[in-house]
Amino acid sequence: MKKYLSIYKMTFLESIQYISNILFGFIAYSVTIYIFLCLWKYLYQDPSSLIEGYSITQMIWYVLVTECMWYGNRNRTLTEQICNDIKSGSIAYNLNKPYNYLSFIVFKHFGDITFKFICYSIMSVILGLIFVGPLDGFFIQNIPFIIISVILGSIINSLIRIAISLFSFWIEDTTPFQWIYDKIILVIGTLFPVELFPKILQPIMKCTPIFVVNYGPAKLFVDFSFSMFKKVLLSQIIYIVVILLIATIIYRKGVKKLNVNGG
Repeated sequence: MKKYLSIYKMTFLESIQYISNILFGFIAYSVTIYIFLCLWKYLYQDPSSLIEGYSITQMIWYVLVTECMWYGNRNRTLTEQICNDIKSGSIAYNLNKPYNYLSFIVFKHFGDITFKFICYSIMSVILGLIFVGPLDGFFIQNIPFIIISVILGSIINSLIRIAISLFSFWIEDTTPFQWIYDKIILVIGTLFPVELFPKILQPIMKCTPIFVVNYGPAKLFVDFSFSMFKKVLLSQIIYIVVILLIATIIYRKGVKKLNVNGG
């Protein structure tokens, strides 16, 4: 574990050196939030009205949380490095290193996004307080449970992206699949809560990664309940086990294919 923590630490320290990149990201993030603020203010012509159980304050904070998770979790380690390592053949050298390649990628990814995610979280709180004010019914003691859900959601998101990238053992470029996954997560559950979609689709959506990656953690933030937390937590644990198993199987089959073909 020490070697993985060292990888995490080195990547974290390296990411701090590129604060300017994060600052430029804040511009795009702020513009996105402002656009949706204008959209929801137009839809909530009566500020006291509710749309599918969400007040305008809850809706804006929901978008702030999901956009923070979306922007804060983005980097090229999961979507490009794995593909490039496989296509270039450099993954063969990593197989001989004294660490597991997938664990190396995961810790490097989280080392890269930790500082960025903290910055986006602070920015989200500031924008939320400026645009709509504090969230009614939000209690400080709920924060640890929300953080747990956010971390598990980020892990699931990372594992899914890794599983997609590992298909580079068979497909030359997995970028289109990453793009499709990215847009599904962005539109369904990030920009709009599940409750805004047709009721016939909602049970299906709650069985997909949308529920555990972004909707669940954001729902806990704007309308926390322990029953919801238990439901989200159980779903996240199941998803982590299943996706980790799938990623491991794909990786082992890919490595076997690599060895058969002579590396």
